[in-house]
Amino acid sequence: MNMNMLIEKYHVAAPRYTSYPTVPYWNEKDFNEKKWRKAIVSAFNASNHQDGISLYIHLPFCEDLCTYCGCNTRITKNHAVEKPYIEALLKEWRLYLDLFKDKPVIRELHLGGGTPTFFSPRNLDFLIRTLLKDVLLHEEAEFSFEAHPGNTTEAHLFTLSRLGFKRLSLGIQDFDPVVQIAINRIQSVEQVDAVTGLARRNGYTSINYDLIYGLPNQTLSGLMNTIEEVLRLRPDRIAFYSYAHVPWVRPGQRRYTDNDLPSPESKQELYELGRKLLKDNGYVEIGMDHFTLVTDSLYKAEEEGTLHRNFMGYTHQYSKMMLGLGVSSISDTWNAFAQNVKTVETYIEIVNEGEFPVFKGHILTETDLIIRKHILNIMCKGRTSWTISESENDAFAQGLERMRWLAQDGLVILSPFELQVTGFGKRFLRNICMTLDARLWEKQPEKQLFSLAD
Repeated sequence: MNMNMLIEKYHVAAPRYTSYPTVPYWNEKDFNEKKWRKAIVSAFNASNHQDGISLYIHLPFCEDLCTYCGCNTRITKNHAVEKPYIEALLKEWRLYLDLFKDKPVIRELHLGGGTPTFFSPRNLDFLIRTLLKDVLLHEEAEFSFEAHPGNTTEAHLFTLSRLGFKRLSLGIQDFDPVVQIAINRIQSVEQVDAVTGLARRNGYTSINYDLIYGLPNQTLSGLMNTIEEVLRLRPDRIAFYSYAHVPWVRPGQRRYTDNDLPSPESKQELYELGRKLLKDNGYVEIGMDHFTLVTDSLYKAEEEGTLHRNFMGYTHQYSKMMLGLGVSSISDTWNAFAQNVKTVETYIEIVNEGEFPVFKGHILTETDLIIRKHILNIMCKGRTSWTISESENDAFAQGLERMRWLAQDGLVILSPFELQVTGFGKRFLRNICMTLDARLWEKQPEKQLFSLAD
């Protein structure tokens, strides 16, 4: 079967598998705050002094709506919202600290959004300094943040660098002015160049650019020009991922119609062009949607078989416990998930009452944990192996049986107790993982929940 036929065959809605089970398939009826507290304490005691913990802080505010965006955001130009939100974040953090007997050992800290650089350098300084007062830092601790090139100042970069941040991710998406107008994400090459240079001069050792293919009005020539500029600026890593068109979830995407989007064939051409340009110019494909220079830690982690994936995406830092602070953030104790409420006002109100702001979650079963392990291996290592006892698990065995169809198409190689993703199959990782997704196969969605795999 040729590539075009495979693309058409596997062009179906599929999760990105930053977790398993995926959020729509959480068993919320079996979850409550008492179980969540127990899961937190158990995971903390087991992992804190061994691996440390990861910490994600969601800063939801943006001055303008980027219509392509699927993140939980609050659009406002009123910067008076910064301080009350920071105070709520620190109160939530205190709720977790009160559960712990020892000081948390922070291995990874990431500011996401929204637009973290919406916040003033002074307020970010207050947030991070206050948060770090009651923690220990792992010897391999790394801090990172996401930024908009249009509002990231040298003061932001200097302040966060002084606090220990050395990783920066810039949302580029596309430099084509026609595309930028459609998605309401305006920044020039000159702005990105300036922020990149300032970051390097302020000691940042890893810079990532986000690029998206499949955006409205995107063309091959426009994308080529974008990537040529990116290659000139030479970031350490690039996330080159498919636009997720989910207007039923993100109404801002209704600013344009399906007719404005590239056809599946054109979208594949955009991907192939970008992939070839990046690989021909020294970038190595890592996991799904990521390309890095050989000097980058993600490349080294994949080479050493230690690449990890969590709700923040790919990382070379391994910790089983990840706490999410802020509106809509998701936490993961490995055996349980919990998500915070999704509106700013409700989040602040609950935290101010001294309660955890989680509104749903999931306690993983033994079968969940088996499947989670193998999906994570496929996403990070491109292979997995299993024991006899695991192969006797009905749900996992059924997934392996479905996998035979993918093996016939050349996407994977199956051995008695091992699966290997082929070079050909690497671009179909979402489809491969979905084959093992017992909860999805047990209950097929009545409406589309996920974006299309490409």
